[in-house]
Amino acid sequence: MISLENIYKSFGDKHVLNGFTLQVNEGETMVIIGYSGTGKSVAIKHIVGLLEPDKGTVFVDGLEVPKLRRRELYALRSQIGYVFQFSALFDSLTVNENVAMGLVKSGKFTPKEIDARVQESLELVDLPAAGKTLPIELSGGMRKRVGIARSIAFRPKYMLYDEPTTGLDPVTAAVIDELMKRMQVQLGVTSIVITHDMRSAYFVGTRIAMLFEGKVRQVGTVDEIKSTTDPVVRQFIEGRATLHTANLSMDTMTTGATAPSGAVV
Repeated sequence: MISLENIYKSFGDKHVLNGFTLQVNEGETMVIIGYSGTGKSVAIKHIVGLLEPDKGTVFVDGLEVPKLRRRELYALRSQIGYVFQFSALFDSLTVNENVAMGLVKSGKFTPKEIDARVQESLELVDLPAAGKTLPIELSGGMRKRVGIARSIAFRPKYMLYDEPTTGLDPVTAAVIDELMKRMQVQLGVTSIVITHDMRSAYFVGTRIAMLFEGKVRQVGTVDEIKSTTDPVVRQFIEGRATLHTANLSMDTMTTGATAPSGAVV
């Protein structure tokens, strides 16, 4: 189980998280939604110790992450797969070498075991023949799938996905969604998914949490979020814009004249 408890995090004068609290239960897929720049990626980076909270703490399977020694933190990270927003593959390495990287670095596997694990991971993301190619030769969707293969190669208990469908066409995004579902079913992983894509959130999520003004505004099942009466959550999930046009006259809007200072258009 993952538990983020009353997390506060600032960068200079910018207060990003202001009492962020969220519990992720074993076996579920928690989806975190929210406006751009609200701190969703900042929140999950605390789980793997990439960031430390200014206040509050994080527990993973009873281990308090900010208090772990370096060796303990590395051991914990081996149980957590992290799929970065832009895949973060090394262009000079083949797909096989990218996927094998963590296994090689751990020193726990023989070359034969590494080869087998890499091939198995690529098959899980439907790229069994891509091993000898370079990332530059792949489409954006295929690079995302290689990123997932690299993350599952160590057979982690937890998976963190940071905007996994960003920049993908709807069909390719649906493929990534199906893969995230497959990881949960076939590998039994507990996942946290950051996304702006409500179609994806509804498909992969067990529960959905909305981050707003540095804390969780609402958390619930897919049906509970769909039927929410909270106006902030409702506006986000429906993609409705609020245009402040009170200062715009009809003449301005029809003639294309410059909007008055302070108007949002």
